[in-house]
Amino acid sequence: MNKITNFLLIFFILLAGSLSGQTRFCEQKICVVEFNANWNKANSVDWLDSLENCGVIRINIGENQITQSQQEDYNITVVPTIIVFNGVEVKRFQSCLRFKMGATQEEVQAVVNEILR
Repeated sequence: MNKITNFLLIFFILLAGSLSGQTRFCEQKICVVEFNANWNKANSVDWLDSLENCGVIRINIGENQITQSQQEDYNITVVPTIIVFNGVEVKRFQSCLRFKMGATQEEVQAVVNEILR
């Protein structure tokens, strides 16, 4: 998808979520969202798409996919940040000071599996 399409998609997903009182980043019941930035692309979470039983979306701060106020609303202070949503935030994993994700695929998958129980 091109940048404009991505922006519109994210905008309408966020708008729908804010109107319903819940965060809806994707159509799945459980959604795992990675917030990152272009300057940190080398530290993107490469195993994210291998997660099971959840939707996955990557949001690039600085590419107009998320506004400054939304960044503040979701309290994104370091990238990458992974947040597991089930309508609302369930669990957050933040990178270390070197901007690398310390959480493992197994740790994030365990959160998804726990929600499904």
